[in-house]
Amino acid sequence: MPLELSSADADFAARFATFVEAGRETATDVSAAVSGIIADVRQRGDAALFELTRRFDRTDVTTLRFTEAEISAAKDQIEPDLRAALELAAERVRAFHVGQLPADHDAVDAAGVRAGWRWSAIDDVGIYVPGGLASYPSTVLMNAIPAKVAGVRRLVMTTPTPGGEVNPLVLYAASLAGVDEIYRVGGAQAIAALTFGTDTIRRVDKITGPGNAYVAEAKRQLFGRVGIDMVAGPSEILVVADSAANPDWLAADLLSQAEHDRVAQAILITDNADLAARTAKAVNAALDELDADVARESWARFGAIITVGSLDEAPALIDALAPEHLALSIADPQAMFARVRHAGSVFMGYRTPEAIGDYLGGPNHTLPTGRRARFSSGLSVADFMKRTTFLDCSAEAFAAIGPAAARLAKAEGLPAHALSVTRRLG
Repeated sequence: MPLELSSADADFAARFATFVEAGRETATDVSAAVSGIIADVRQRGDAALFELTRRFDRTDVTTLRFTEAEISAAKDQIEPDLRAALELAAERVRAFHVGQLPADHDAVDAAGVRAGWRWSAIDDVGIYVPGGLASYPSTVLMNAIPAKVAGVRRLVMTTPTPGGEVNPLVLYAASLAGVDEIYRVGGAQAIAALTFGTDTIRRVDKITGPGNAYVAEAKRQLFGRVGIDMVAGPSEILVVADSAANPDWLAADLLSQAEHDRVAQAILITDNADLAARTAKAVNAALDELDADVARESWARFGAIITVGSLDEAPALIDALAPEHLALSIADPQAMFARVRHAGSVFMGYRTPEAIGDYLGGPNHTLPTGRRARFSSGLSVADFMKRTTFLDCSAEAFAAIGPAAARLAKAEGLPAHALSVTRRLG
């Protein structure tokens, strides 16, 4: 059964704090196995990729790269209405991310020093997409489109093909998003290949995209040699609801994340005890209707229903949980949103389910999990760019600020720093 808490209980603060700090990360230690895979790919390149693909994906591939003919043929395998839905999603996601393009800055300050910054795209980026027929084309769009909007020169996608199966929607999504190269490689070996390069796959500068424990560990081990987006944990949703919310809708919203993983988390906060009870009943009915074993387990182990005396208490609880997804199923979501500081993405009002954001709302669905929204943000165009600052001192400007720089350098015991300034001062 999910945890039930009430802010009216004397021990609420202690129980809530324990709930917030409870971990859900999988305890599987794959670090040694991943280290071995990385070393093998680094040493043997393509030969290791072919061997590991046979072992883990149960398929004997003869070529790693998808051909243009294979990619083009994918479109014809998709039903027209589904193809149109994917095209609409690509259009909306692209339009939203175009608005995220950061501006350069170039200004002269009061001392006469010209200073600013310039944004430029990362040259080569790899995106990882989980494979097989159950893979997600939305993941392709959410990673590839902001990269291309940013101006990434070369965008590479790797995706495993277990049993030789590939989802045509994934290939078509890659085509819509402008992916330049697609390879049938998965797991930690794909991350290693993108990092070090092989005869077939040229190395990249940054890797984004979700994956299993092996993929996450490979990204963790190789970070620094290659850039990464984040090491994400199990999905989560926090729903805040008032008495006017529909319990059947709330149940579906909660299960929309619970179905992702047996260690996913769904939480309801409400000021109405009757709504809490009706929602709990609706969740159980929906679980029976969906026959969803994964969602049933995650709801029972990690779900929670929190009843508060007033929704004015909710923002502090939200910030403590810093959820990946925050759904405000209340009459005035904007007022509460203004009081919330920590959330990956927020879904406002009764008719904005998180699922809209997963596919075609516009904002990115790659978001910080495990309370990381306290210090990080979801994937954006800026993740595929870097900022270069610059300074330009005229003679007058240098004369104005140089003596202070020399004085500070001497105070820090760095005489050469000071000398580089004083020799210019004359």
